Amino acid sequence: MSFCKDCIQGVCHEGEPSGTLETIDGVACYVSTPAVDYAKDKVILLLPDAFGIELINAQLLADDFAKNGFKVVAVDYFNGDGLPAGRVLNDKAFDFRGWLATHGTEVTRPPLDKVIAALKEEGVTKFGATGYCFGGRYTFDLAFDNIIQCAVVSHPSLLNVPDDLETYFSKSAAPLLINSCENDKLFPAEAQAKADEIFGDGKFAAGYRREYFPGCTHGFAVRGDLSDPLVKAGKEGSFLASVEFFLEHL
Repeated sequence: MSFCKDCIQGVCHEGEPSGTLETIDGVACYVSTPAVDYAKDKVILLLPDAFGIELINAQLLADDFAKNGFKVVAVDYFNGDGLPAGRVLNDKAFDFRGWLATHGTEVTRPPLDKVIAALKEEGVTKFGATGYCFGGRYTFDLAFDNIIQCAVVSHPSLLNVPDDLETYFSKSAAPLLINSCENDKLFPAEAQAKADEIFGDGKFAAGYRREYFPGCTHGFAVRGDLSDPLVKAGKEGSFLASVEFFLEHL
C-alpha cells in the first residue's frame, strides 16, 4: 500500500512563520535561517508531505529547525500543485490516488535535484534531509544516491519493505532516524520491526535510531492534533529526536 486516508487528514497548526519564500533555480522554496551564526556549509532539506511547503505546519517546522542552528530549505517538488489544505484536509472523498498518479518521480524529482545543485554551487557540502510521508520516499532516494549525509524520516510513505530498507543498508552511508508510531498503515509494526532487524544492534555502522510514539497516527509529526496529549507528545518528541540526530551526525 502506498497511501492511506491519514495522508490527507490532520489539523493546521497555529503560529507565525518567520522564514521567507524564495526561488532557487526556478524552484519555489521556503527558507528559514538561524538568527545566530551557523555553519554555512550545511543545509537541512525539509521534504514535505503532499500538502507541500505552503502548509503552515511545514513552515513552522522549518523555522523550529532553524532555531536550533540549521539553515533549512523546504522544497516545492510539487511545482505549485501540492494539496490545498483549505480544500482537501480531512476530505475523505478526495481522489488522492489520482493526484499521486500525476506527481510521479519524473515530475517531482527534477525540482529537488535543481535545488540541491544550486545549493552546492553556493558552497553547501553537507546535507541533511527530514522527510514526512511523501518526503520519506525522497529521503531514502537521496540516501541511496549518497547525496545526503544524514537522514530523518517521520511516518514515511511509498516505501517498499523490506526492499528499500535492504537497499538503504547496502548503498547508503547516511545515519538514519525513523520516527514511527502506533497506528500507521504505511509503516506498520511489521515494517518497524524489519527496520530494527536490518539496522539495529549496531549492524548499520553509520548509525541508526528508531523512535516510537504510542497513541499517534500516520501524519502525527506534521499534521497531528496537538489538543491530544499523546499526539502532542509524539509531535514534540519526534522533533526533539530529529534535532538531536542532526546535531550528532550532520
